[in-house]
Amino acid sequence: MQWFLGLGIAGLVVLAAALVFDGFLEGLSDGFGGLFGAFDGLLSLPVIAGFVSMLGFSGAIVLGTTGLGAVPATAVGTVAGVGAGWLTARFSRALMQEHSPPAPRGDDLIGSTGSVVTAIPVEGYGEVMLRLAGQPAKFAARSSVPIARGAEVWVESAPTPTSVVVRPVHLDQG
Repeated sequence: MQWFLGLGIAGLVVLAAALVFDGFLEGLSDGFGGLFGAFDGLLSLPVIAGFVSMLGFSGAIVLGTTGLGAVPATAVGTVAGVGAGWLTARFSRALMQEHSPPAPRGDDLIGSTGSVVTAIPVEGYGEVMLRLAGQPAKFAARSSVPIARGAEVWVESAPTPTSVVVRPVHLDQG
């Protein structure tokens, strides 16, 4: 029974190490070449830890509560360990496949409106406040005409990630 409990505790220790070192131990397994690549996530440390822990604790429970010997306890523990490993692999894969929307780019600003924070001279830059992905963001701005502070502007282009070319909105209204 001590062997089974030892396996269960060892699995928990491996799981804790995998969580604490977050990928460092996974990187060590890459040193074995393509040995584990064929299994693609089925032999990750959390999966191995789940298998070993379930094998150990299930084997200890079977051995302690029934009159069966070590071989049946190992068989039951192995089946339970495979199940735990499979569930861990599925859960890990589901977490890794979570997709977030793409980060906003400067091109997303074209056609949006904003207000001038620092007056924009004909030659040089001013500042405008625009909304990028729903959040206010300040950008350096150029214009072909001078624009006073507080004026509403329309974005014509975004030549760099931090600057825009604007024109006053009242010119659009004709």
